[in-house]
Amino acid sequence: MNIKRVMIVGTMVVIMSFGSTALSGSITSACPALKWSFSTGNSEKDDLLEALNQSSDEELYESLYEGKSLHDIAAEQGGDINDVIDLQVSQLAKQLDDRLRSGSITPEQHAAHKAELREIVEQSVLTSFG
Repeated sequence: MNIKRVMIVGTMVVIMSFGSTALSGSITSACPALKWSFSTGNSEKDDLLEALNQSSDEELYESLYEGKSLHDIAAEQGGDINDVIDLQVSQLAKQLDDRLRSGSITPEQHAAHKAELREIVEQSVLTSFG
Protein backbone atom coordinates (compact mmCIF):
# COMPACT_ATOMS: atom_id res chain seq x y z
CA MET A 1 0.00 0.00 0.00
CA ASN A 2 1.50 3.37 -0.92
CA ILE A 3 1.41 6.46 1.27
CA LYS A 4 -1.30 8.10 -0.83
CA ARG A 5 -3.60 5.15 -0.26
CA VAL A 6 -2.82 5.16 3.46
CA MET A 7 -3.72 8.86 3.70
CA ILE A 8 -6.93 8.32 1.74
CA VAL A 9 -7.93 5.36 3.88
CA GLY A 10 -7.18 7.43 6.99
CA THR A 11 -9.32 10.24 5.68
CA MET A 12 -12.13 7.81 4.87
CA VAL A 13 -12.01 6.54 8.46
CA VAL A 14 -12.43 10.14 9.63
CA ILE A 15 -15.32 10.68 7.22
CA MET A 16 -17.09 7.54 8.29
CA SER A 17 -16.61 8.33 11.96
CA PHE A 18 -18.19 11.77 11.53
CA GLY A 19 -20.84 10.49 9.13
CA SER A 20 -23.97 8.58 9.93
CA THR A 21 -23.68 5.61 12.24
CA ALA A 22 -25.29 3.40 9.62
CA LEU A 23 -21.84 2.49 8.36
CA SER A 24 -20.48 1.55 11.76
CA GLY A 25 -21.38 -2.09 11.30
CA SER A 26 -19.09 -2.40 8.29
CA ILE A 27 -16.03 -1.00 10.07
CA THR A 28 -14.19 -3.77 11.86
CA SER A 29 -10.92 -2.07 12.75
CA ALA A 30 -9.56 1.42 12.40
CA CYS A 31 -6.12 0.61 13.74
CA PRO A 32 -3.65 3.39 12.89
CA ALA A 33 -0.67 1.02 13.09
CA LEU A 34 -0.46 0.06 9.43
CA LYS A 35 2.45 -1.65 7.75
CA TRP A 36 3.47 0.62 4.90
CA SER A 37 5.04 -0.60 1.72
CA PHE A 38 6.59 1.81 -0.70
CA SER A 39 7.08 -0.37 -3.75
CA THR A 40 4.28 0.70 -6.06
CA GLY A 41 5.85 -0.37 -9.32
CA ASN A 42 4.53 2.88 -10.79
CA SER A 43 7.04 5.18 -12.42
CA GLU A 44 4.61 8.08 -12.67
CA LYS A 45 5.01 10.87 -10.13
CA ASP A 46 2.41 10.52 -7.41
CA ASP A 47 -0.18 13.33 -7.37
CA LEU A 48 -0.03 13.63 -3.58
CA LEU A 49 3.76 13.81 -3.56
CA GLU A 50 3.63 16.43 -6.28
CA ALA A 51 1.07 18.56 -4.42
CA LEU A 52 3.17 18.37 -1.25
CA ASN A 53 6.42 18.95 -3.16
CA GLN A 54 7.88 15.74 -1.76
CA SER A 55 10.43 13.69 -3.71
CA SER A 56 9.46 10.24 -2.44
CA ASP A 57 7.04 8.19 -0.38
CA GLU A 58 9.82 7.72 2.15
CA GLU A 59 10.29 11.48 2.57
CA LEU A 60 6.55 11.92 3.13
CA TYR A 61 6.45 8.96 5.52
CA GLU A 62 9.30 10.43 7.58
CA SER A 63 7.55 13.80 7.80
CA LEU A 64 4.32 12.16 8.93
CA TYR A 65 6.23 9.96 11.37
CA GLU A 66 7.76 13.11 12.89
CA GLY A 67 4.21 14.23 13.70
CA LYS A 68 3.72 16.79 10.94
CA SER A 69 0.34 17.35 9.36
CA LEU A 70 -0.12 17.48 5.59
CA HIS A 71 -0.57 21.24 6.00
CA ASP A 72 2.78 21.51 7.82
CA ILE A 73 4.53 19.46 5.14
CA ALA A 74 3.09 21.54 2.30
CA ALA A 75 4.01 24.79 4.05
CA GLU A 76 7.59 23.67 4.71
CA GLN A 77 8.18 22.29 1.22
CA GLY A 78 6.40 24.99 -0.79
CA GLY A 79 3.62 22.61 -1.77
CA ASP A 80 0.02 23.61 -2.35
CA ILE A 81 -2.33 22.42 0.39
CA ASN A 82 -5.34 23.35 -1.74
CA ASP A 83 -4.15 20.84 -4.36
CA VAL A 84 -3.92 18.21 -1.60
CA ILE A 85 -7.45 18.99 -0.45
CA ASP A 86 -8.82 18.95 -4.00
CA LEU A 87 -7.06 15.65 -4.71
CA GLN A 88 -8.40 13.97 -1.58
CA VAL A 89 -11.93 15.33 -2.10
CA SER A 90 -11.90 14.09 -5.69
CA GLN A 91 -10.65 10.62 -4.78
CA LEU A 92 -13.00 10.25 -1.82
CA ALA A 93 -15.95 11.45 -3.89
CA LYS A 94 -15.11 8.76 -6.46
CA GLN A 95 -15.00 6.15 -3.68
CA LEU A 96 -18.39 7.33 -2.43
CA ASP A 97 -19.77 7.13 -5.99
CA ASP A 98 -18.40 3.58 -6.30
CA ARG A 99 -19.98 2.60 -2.98
CA LEU A 100 -23.32 4.03 -4.11
CA ARG A 101 -23.13 2.11 -7.40
CA SER A 102 -22.26 -1.13 -5.56
CA GLY A 103 -25.20 -0.65 -3.20
CA SER A 104 -23.13 -0.53 -0.02
CA ILE A 105 -24.56 2.90 0.85
CA THR A 106 -27.95 4.46 0.20
CA PRO A 107 -28.49 7.58 -1.90
CA GLU A 108 -29.24 9.48 1.32
CA GLN A 109 -25.96 8.36 2.91
CA HIS A 110 -24.11 9.23 -0.29
CA ALA A 111 -25.57 12.74 -0.33
CA ALA A 112 -24.86 13.29 3.37
CA HIS A 113 -21.25 12.11 3.15
CA LYS A 114 -20.59 14.04 -0.03
CA ALA A 115 -22.00 17.24 1.51
CA GLU A 116 -19.50 17.15 4.38
CA LEU A 117 -16.55 15.77 2.41
CA ARG A 118 -14.62 19.01 1.79
CA GLU A 119 -14.99 20.23 5.38
CA ILE A 120 -13.75 16.95 6.82
CA VAL A 121 -10.79 16.77 4.42
CA GLU A 122 -9.88 20.39 5.24
CA GLN A 123 -9.87 19.47 8.94
CA SER A 124 -7.88 16.30 8.35
CA VAL A 125 -4.98 18.05 6.56
CA LEU A 126 -4.40 20.07 9.73
CA THR A 127 -4.23 16.94 11.89
CA SER A 128 -0.85 15.51 12.80
CA PHE A 129 -0.60 11.80 13.50
CA GLY A 130 2.52 11.82 15.65
